[in-house]
Amino acid sequence: MPDAANFDDVDYPTYTTGQVARMLTVQQAFLRSLDAADIITPQRSPGGHRRYSRRQVTLIVRLREQLDEGHTLAAAVRITDLQDQLEQAHTEISRLRNQPRQ
Repeated sequence: MPDAANFDDVDYPTYTTGQVARMLTVQQAFLRSLDAADIITPQRSPGGHRRYSRRQVTLIVRLREQLDEGHTLAAAVRITDLQDQLEQAHTEISRLRNQPRQ
């Protein structure tokens, strides 16, 4: 049983494959295929069962949206990666703009 300190941790491996599949209405095989392709690598429980974090579930949702738009899995991975890089760049630009000038 996880302790309360882990409840707010988006990287804590909380969800089983079955739970994620039900939440996202996807097949468990889809989730296993993401793991086999090294796209989403869930942690493993002591018994060897996959455990997904909230961050991973969010990424699966984003990938699924791209797939539903007709993109290939490779394109979906690239698009989400580029979106993340763009967000990081915007964050860095904002940080730099807010720094006092020397």
